[in-house]
Amino acid sequence: MLPPNAFQGKVAFITGGGTGLGKGMTTALSSLGAECVISSRKIDVLKQTAEEISSKTGNKVHAIQCDVRDPTSVKNAVAELIKVAGHPDVVINNAAGNFVSPTERLSANAWKTIVDIVLNGTAFVTLEIGKELIKVQKGAAFLAITTIYAESGSGFVSPSASAKAGVDAMCKSLAAEWGKYGMRFNVIQPGPIRTKGAFSRIDPTGTFEKEMIGRIPCGRLGTVEEIANLATYLCSEYASWVTGAVIRLDGGEYVSMAGEFNDLRKVVSYMHTIYIQTYLKIYIKLYTDSSEMLFLLILCRLPMSSGM
Repeated sequence: MLPPNAFQGKVAFITGGGTGLGKGMTTALSSLGAECVISSRKIDVLKQTAEEISSKTGNKVHAIQCDVRDPTSVKNAVAELIKVAGHPDVVINNAAGNFVSPTERLSANAWKTIVDIVLNGTAFVTLEIGKELIKVQKGAAFLAITTIYAESGSGFVSPSASAKAGVDAMCKSLAAEWGKYGMRFNVIQPGPIRTKGAFSRIDPTGTFEKEMIGRIPCGRLGTVEEIANLATYLCSEYASWVTGAVIRLDGGEYVSMAGEFNDLRKVVSYMHTIYIQTYLKIYIKLYTDSSEMLFLLILCRLPMSSGM
C-alpha cells in the first residue's frame, strides 16, 4: 500500500505487539523500514516475536516488558524505549482485555481490570510518551485500536465497550489539544477480525461466527493485514492532515446492524416482488394512469398480476 522504506529512520512503539493485531502491525511497519519497539507483560512472547519479525524484515525490533495498568511500569518502559531506539515517531495503543459475560455476573474487580488495561493503560502510555515528546519538541502519530461497539454499544462486553469509548474520546480530545505540538491522534474501530483462536473459546461450534459473517455485507471476517494496511497509512506522512479521525473498518457490519429495514434481506426474493407490486398498485391508484403503470412494471421487470 505504501512505498518501500516509507518508515525508514522512524521509530514505532506498539503495545500488545507480541501477538494478533499488534504483531501484524509491527510486521507491516518493520517491513516498511521502521525500527519497532513492542511491549506487553509477556516478555518471552515479545522476544520470540521480535526475533521472528526482525529476521523476516532485516530491521531492528526491540522487546520491552510493560504492564500498561501500572504507571510506574509504563514510565520505566518509555524510558527504556527512548534509551534503545530514541523518541518514537509512531505510537500504537493496541493493548486490550475483555470479558465476554452477562454484565450482572461481573465483579467490581472484573470491571476495573478491563478499564485499567484499555482506558487507563492507553492514557498512561499516551501521557508518558506525550510529555517526553513535548520536552524535546518532537511530533508523532498516535493510533488507538478500539472497536465498532465503542460507538454502538454491545451487550455482554460492557466494560470493554465503555473503556474503548473513553479511548475514542481521549484521542479526539488530544487531537484538538496537542496538534500544536505536531502530534496526530487517530482511531481504528475494527469489526470482527480473523485471528488465531479469535472465537474458539466462546463459539466452539462455529455458529456465532457463521451468523456474524451473515450480517457483514462484505461477506467475510476482516484480516490482520487489512488492519495493518490502514494503520501504516494513518501513521505515515501520507496522512499528515488526518487527525481526530475515528475510522470503522468492519466490512459494513456497523451500518448493516443499524439500518431499520436491513433485516428485509432475510425475506425471500419473491416477497420483495410482492412488496414492490403492492406499492406500485397503491401508486397507480393515487397518482398515475394504467399506461404509466405498465411502463413502471416494464422498468422494474415485474410480472403484472391479475389483480392490476
